[in-house]
Amino acid sequence: MSFQQGLSGLNATSKNLEVIGNNVANASTYGAKASRAEFADMYASNIASTGTSNIGIGVRLAAVSQQFTQGSISATENPLDVAINGNGFFQLRDTTGALVYSRNGQFKLDSDGYIVNNGAQKLLGYQADAQGVVIPRAASELRLPTAGIDPQATDAVTMEMNLDSRSQPTLPAAGGINFDDPATYNKATSLTAYDVKGQPVAMTYYFQKTGADTWDVYATANGTSVVDDGAGNAAPLTTLQFPTTGAAPTAPAAPFTFDVPATTLPDGSTTEPITGVSMDFTQSTQYGALFSVTDVTQTGYAPGQITSLNIESNGIITARYSNGLTKAAGQLELASFRNPQGLQAMGGNAWTSTYASGTPIVGTAGSGNMGQLQSGALEESNVDLTSELVNMMTAQRVYQANAQTIKTEDSIMQTLVNLR
Repeated sequence: MSFQQGLSGLNATSKNLEVIGNNVANASTYGAKASRAEFADMYASNIASTGTSNIGIGVRLAAVSQQFTQGSISATENPLDVAINGNGFFQLRDTTGALVYSRNGQFKLDSDGYIVNNGAQKLLGYQADAQGVVIPRAASELRLPTAGIDPQATDAVTMEMNLDSRSQPTLPAAGGINFDDPATYNKATSLTAYDVKGQPVAMTYYFQKTGADTWDVYATANGTSVVDDGAGNAAPLTTLQFPTTGAAPTAPAAPFTFDVPATTLPDGSTTEPITGVSMDFTQSTQYGALFSVTDVTQTGYAPGQITSLNIESNGIITARYSNGLTKAAGQLELASFRNPQGLQAMGGNAWTSTYASGTPIVGTAGSGNMGQLQSGALEESNVDLTSELVNMMTAQRVYQANAQTIKTEDSIMQTLVNLR
């Protein structure tokens, strides 16, 4: 008689309970994956014995396999939290320089601007250049820029609008127009342009109907007429001539250029002149409808500082600036494995590659078999608490049954010892 079978059963069940306990303990750990204890029976090798008479000598723990199934996605308030929906791992560089992999997307910025997790491991990806162009190359530690965006002077203005063909010609004032008297023009609209320093220049366009299908266009910059007649009087910037159908103007039939002079603001500051501004009225019409400006675009902008970050589904990190512009700051690179169960758990929600896992296959989110990223969200643990609690009760019964076999063996041995 042998106690080995029962003892091996106790040891194996104890390991199973440890695995179950670890699963339960990590039920609330983001990016954690449930493990499963896998067992194998044991037989003593005996060449002389036949296959039908072998009696097993117990059980052993064959492997503890992690289950890399998808966990639920939960939304968070942090834009640097990222969840992988599908295949792939985040790539991280730890403090020793070793490369590790994780499904936990709880990231933040350190004092040097690197994207790190709670273990000070730095996220890897592609950096973007100064123009916001992501350059795919060997992944490096992602460091977000601290500098803002330089200003850009306005060099083109495009205006899409309709001038009411039913409007009557106005009686021009002395000098052609009085910007303070609405009776000397029909309609006006405004936009903000920017000089080379990013200083705003308030541009106002005035439309004065002078005859059938003919409109003079005047412009001011911070209240100063853009064009004058040499005698100190405002002069038209251009004259719009429409066909009788009211379609796009026949003159000017193409964009033209003009210069914006330097102006003095109420606070005493001075704006720089803006030269060579392209003005496009070719999308204007003159129909029997109310005056309306349906689209105005201009190419300048003020300087800006980073106000927020967002990670797109393809892993591109978009920086938003105070001037309303956005620019790519980098892109995350993911890694996948042919055999993820071959990864070695390192703790801290991280794994390292092994010979069994195979060489990592890298790529961007959404490419190949890589999953998509979801910003402002985290992947929860895939541990099913209900199943784990049921497994725990089953393991407890198995442990008790194995203990009972040892107790029975002991009773039989005691009977033999007591034989007379």
